[in-house]
Amino acid sequence: MTALGRIRPVDGAPCWVSLLARDLRAAQGFYSDVMGWEFVASTLGRKFSVAMAHGRPVAGIGSCSPATRLSAVWTPYFAVDDADETADRVRERGATLAVGPVKLGEGRAAIAADRDGAVFGFWEGMALAWSVGQGSAPARLDLQTRHAFEAAIFYAEVFGWAEPPGGCTVDYAQNHVRVELEGRTVATLRGGGVETAADPRIRPRWIVDFRVEDSARAAAAAVEGGGESSCVPACDGPAMDAYIVRDPDGALFTVSGP
Repeated sequence: MTALGRIRPVDGAPCWVSLLARDLRAAQGFYSDVMGWEFVASTLGRKFSVAMAHGRPVAGIGSCSPATRLSAVWTPYFAVDDADETADRVRERGATLAVGPVKLGEGRAAIAADRDGAVFGFWEGMALAWSVGQGSAPARLDLQTRHAFEAAIFYAEVFGWAEPPGGCTVDYAQNHVRVELEGRTVATLRGGGVETAADPRIRPRWIVDFRVEDSARAAAAAVEGGGESSCVPACDGPAMDAYIVRDPDGALFTVSGP
C-alpha cells in the first residue's frame, strides 16, 4: 500500500471529494480510462480506494450497499472540529442529515443535503494532504444553488466561515460568492439552480471540476465507457475546453483544460 501523507485540515475548508459507486471495480475502470487515474488501497477498508494522479491523491471512490439507496454523486467534504455539533447546526437550519456522523477509519464522517438539495459531507479528523486548485486536486468546487447569498449564509453558519480568524473568508461579489482560504478561492457559490428541474445538470448541486490535460479526450472516453458528456455553457457560447460528464451510475462532474 502506498504511504499517503496526512494533515490536520483547516476547519470549514474543503478537505476531500469522493464518490460512492454501485460497483467499485467498474467505477475504477471508468475513471482510469477517462481521467488516467491509478488506484491504491485506503485505510477505510476494502470497499474504499484512493485515486492518484501524478503520484498525488485526487479523490476517493468507494462502493455503497444497495440498501443505503444513496444516489451516485460526487460529494465535497468540509473539515470540522466536531461532527456532532456540525450535524446539529445542519438540522437547526432546516437542512437534511442523510448519513451519520459515523466512525470511518480514524475519523468521523457525515453526509447532508442543504435546504435546496445540494449534497455535501463533513469530516472530523486527520485528512490526506490535498487542496483545491493545487497540484492534482480538483481545479475548483462550485455550488450551483437557488440563491447564492442565502446559501452563503447557511454554509457560513454551519462551517464557521469568516470566524475565527485564520479560517475561510467570504467575498460577496455582484452575482456570486467566493470562499477563500489564504488568498486562494476554494469554492464559488452561484445562483440559478432550479430545484424542480427535470435535468439534474441544472438542479442545485455541488460541482466538482477536475483539471485534465485534454478535456475533449476525457469527454470522448467517458462516452466510450458508457457515460455521457456535453459542453459546459459559457456566457458567450460553449466553453470548448470544459465538459459536463455523467458516469455510468449517473454521477455528474466536469473536466476542464489546464
